[in-house]
Amino acid sequence: MSGPSYLPRIVDRELSDLLAQLPAIALEGAKGVGKTRTAQRLAGAVFEFASLGVAQNAAAGPTVIRDAKPPVLIDEWQRAPWIWDEVRQWADQGAEPGRFILTGSAVPVSAPIHSGAGRIVPLRMRPLSLAERDLCEATVSLGDLLVGATGRVDSRADVGLARYIEEITASGLPAIRPLRGRARQRALDGYLQALVTREFPEQGHLVRKPDSLMAWLRAYALATGSTASYAAILDAATPGDGDKPSKAATLAYRDTLASLWMLDDVPAWNPVFSGLRTPLASAPKHFLADPGLAARLLRLTPDTLVAGSSLRPAGPQAGSLLGRLFEALVALGLKTYAGANDADLFHLRTANGDREVDFVIERGTDIVAVEVKLSQSVDARDVRHLNWLAGQLPDRHVEKVVITTGPQAVTRPDGVHVVPAALLGP
Repeated sequence: MSGPSYLPRIVDRELSDLLAQLPAIALEGAKGVGKTRTAQRLAGAVFEFASLGVAQNAAAGPTVIRDAKPPVLIDEWQRAPWIWDEVRQWADQGAEPGRFILTGSAVPVSAPIHSGAGRIVPLRMRPLSLAERDLCEATVSLGDLLVGATGRVDSRADVGLARYIEEITASGLPAIRPLRGRARQRALDGYLQALVTREFPEQGHLVRKPDSLMAWLRAYALATGSTASYAAILDAATPGDGDKPSKAATLAYRDTLASLWMLDDVPAWNPVFSGLRTPLASAPKHFLADPGLAARLLRLTPDTLVAGSSLRPAGPQAGSLLGRLFEALVALGLKTYAGANDADLFHLRTANGDREVDFVIERGTDIVAVEVKLSQSVDARDVRHLNWLAGQLPDRHVEKVVITTGPQAVTRPDGVHVVPAALLGP
């Protein structure tokens, strides 16, 4: 049962739809995003592999899992990677649709497993998007934008900059965001500390210098929303330090964090159907799994973000740290909304840096180009790159959107939709 405190998730519908036709779904994402609670609502039986006893008993007699009431939820399956291959084999042997849900907050690196391609279908779950936080009704649909069914937008959100700042620092982790003040800060600290002291070792990576890893994470947080190189991130992590971590060590940080779903970069757009003649940059735009974690790593509170931080963001892109974190909050939602619409999310930056579009959502030949602005108002300068991109692609359907902190959704004479962040949904 969902329980009175369950916040409906956008992934709920897709999970139900997939289970109706597929034997096994792997619900993946960072720890604490709500995978277990979401899967429990559908499960007929639950095996919590975070418990050593449950995993050991299952290993002694795995058929108890196979024969349990479906859907069978295998929670934190990566603690016993052998179960993946068992489920794959059961799927091969004709398991009916909706038989298994596997939830995992890490990709095992120490035990080889079969890919499960075609048998176990992955489904990504992220922290709560703005549309899932019950701020207001999301009246502008990304799905409608993709098919050109939006028309002119005209709606209002009573959500201002102060609330967006609160949403950045609150995080989208369902168990942490209801907390306030010091309790929330300590909970986020505990989350990050567990990442270093427990999650890394469980991934086979013993952190000999925890302070170095935390410094690298802080530097990555400073690079939020930028295409900074990993060398630049390392330099920001160790300014003036002659004893820098080796390149191999920092690559291990990156790869382990990726296996824990803690990095959620947006790749550069490399369009298949394109009339673009301008060379495009290929570096990804950096984001942690949740902007609240980035803010906490940098010791930013709502008050310090309002006052303006003395920290200087890393990377070639312009903008304040608050602007970058607001972009991260928007990006978190766009990833979820794009996934719900079978679309892909990219960013665009020309190789010489003279043109940049914060986000490009692509599905087939349909495109939604998005700029993110911290301000409430939008002028011609704010939309010039959107209009340039649309002009470069006359044979494709391109919707142009600027996401702001303002209260009013409106469509400009040039066709650009100005949309408050809280009003955008799937």
